[in-house]
This record gives sequence, structure tokens and C-alpha cells, in this order.
Amino acid sequence: MTVITVNTSKGRLSREQRRRLAETLTDAVLVPEVGQSVPAARVGFQVHFVERESDMMAIGGRLLADAGPDPDVMVIDVAVMDGDWRQEVRAEAVERVLSAMAEACGLPEPAPAWWVNFRVIDEGSWGSRGGVLSVLSLLESGVFAEEKAKAIRAALGA
Repeated sequence: MTVITVNTSKGRLSREQRRRLAETLTDAVLVPEVGQSVPAARVGFQVHFVERESDMMAIGGRLLADAGPDPDVMVIDVAVMDGDWRQEVRAEAVERVLSAMAEACGLPEPAPAWWVNFRVIDEGSWGSRGGVLSVLSLLESGVFAEEKAKAIRAALGA
């Protein structure tokens, strides 16, 4: 289970950009998380788009509404199940998220005020299907690459 929340100023992203990001942000995290691109794994990913009025966001201590030409401010929160999230795997996911955002926005590179928060939710702390969900129970689903499944088991001591 992965939840990606894109927080932007109102009107920043068009419906077509959100449509594109729903796919590319999923892929940006799915591949590092499961070790391969598997369509069956996509169902475990949600992307949420949250828009805020310019007087409900601030940068540098000033409301965006008061900051002159609208600064391009975004916070992308990525919450993932515990697993094989060594520093280099997290970095890959963050870089892929920022790249997907820039591509969808038609920019050559991410804006400096786009920030990604990457959070790993401790094993046993996800709830779904009426109970606690474990990444260990998902390893037998066939969506994880074998080397990724081994790395997850090792990371969780299973």
C-alpha cells in the first residue's frame, strides 16, 4: 500500500496533468518498491490531489497571496509500507517523483519550492480490509521481484 498526496495551490494542475500524474507518480514509487513494473501491483497505490487557496499556503513566512507572482510551491507526501527502503532506494523514489512532476508540468527540472516528504510506515501500522495489513503477507502475491522480496524479508528480519 502506498499513498502519494500532491499538495498544490488551487488551479496549479490541470485535469490532464493530474490524469498523467496519477499514472507516472504510481510508477515512480512502484518500481523501487516492488522491484519491477507489474500491473497487478498498481491497485495498492493511491494518488490524492489536494488544492489550497493562495491564502492557505505560505513560503518564507509570507502567504502565497502576498508573495507577488505566484511562487510554484508543492509538497508531495509519499507514505509507503515498511520494506526495503535503504537510503539509495528512497533517493531513487524521490528523484523519480520529482522527475514525474516536472515532466507533467512541462518543465525541464523540478521547481526549487517543490518538496517531497518520504515516510515509511512501520510494519503493523497499516490498516486495510478490516484489519492490520503486513507487507510480508503481500510477498507471496507475485508482484515483488524475487530479489526485492528477499531484501524486504532481510530488512524486516523475517
